Amino acid sequence: MTPSSDLIVATAEGLHCPAGGFHIDPLLPVPRAVITHGHSDHARAGMGCYHVAAESLPLLRWRLGEADCRVHAYGETFELGRTRVSLHPAGHVLGSAQVRVECDGAVWVVSGDYKRQPDPTCAAFEPLRCDTFVTETTFALPVYRWPDTPAVAADIHAWRAECAEAGEAAVLYCYALGKAQRLLAELAPGLDRPVLLHGAIAAGVEVYRAAGIALPPTELVVDQARASDYAGRLVLAPPSAAGSPWMRRFRRAQTGFASGWMQVRGNRRRRNVDRGFVVSDHADWPALLATIEATRATRVVAMHGDSDALVRVLRERGLDAGTFGAAPEVED
Repeated sequence: MTPSSDLIVATAEGLHCPAGGFHIDPLLPVPRAVITHGHSDHARAGMGCYHVAAESLPLLRWRLGEADCRVHAYGETFELGRTRVSLHPAGHVLGSAQVRVECDGAVWVVSGDYKRQPDPTCAAFEPLRCDTFVTETTFALPVYRWPDTPAVAADIHAWRAECAEAGEAAVLYCYALGKAQRLLAELAPGLDRPVLLHGAIAAGVEVYRAAGIALPPTELVVDQARASDYAGRLVLAPPSAAGSPWMRRFRRAQTGFASGWMQVRGNRRRRNVDRGFVVSDHADWPALLATIEATRATRVVAMHGDSDALVRVLRERGLDAGTFGAAPEVED
């Protein structure tokens, strides 16, 4: 699906807009990059300049240092080459953006990563009308249907209470940027003491706080007395902490994992955790279909994840649907 007339094409460097002379979330160094959000598989070092949403700047400064970032408010139109480009909320993490590109009467929207559930730590997704919609498909299978997040937060609080009765810590694995901060915000109403953080998560939490996102009190695990009793304490840690020497400080602990992948029980077994909590920062199957319908696009290009089921359904509905080859998603 890359005829010469396409406004955006897949190249070795990533998605490229020839008419605008820029790439979107490029994989390799390029002169001009438009970045959808601050995760490391989308915002990479080495670009000549970065066009970014204003809300994402704190994360990108943290990730990239003093790179040449051209900052744009959501909805602000700017010109690159022959194109008019604007960034719009994607609801994925702080500052995440969809990229709208217009040229010669054609409008394309590249979704980046997005979700449709409410999230107190970032702006809500904004549906955009377009001719061609390039959508992520990280969870593009009918089995993926997210529960309401407040209900999941209640389950996490109940699990922590069970751990307290058993004299155990409740160590919840989650991705350090975006997911951890969302969990803190969602869990805040039911907390009676600070949440303990692994150092890798604490750094991102402070970036969110500096950006003005309200989060509940936290403490570093490393700052606790060596003989501390962690019974009933909620601890957030990155997945990489599982099985590491860092875990030895918790003499008794249960482990959980917060991710959309926990929708499938087999993934919980493979992660070797006691509990799985379904919380995702990506769109589930119903949200993907609803979003595509809201764009009124006649053509849909799927990227990331398992897109075959979605492409088949869209073709059955009369849409021109296909795929871009792209690097797989590494976080949720």
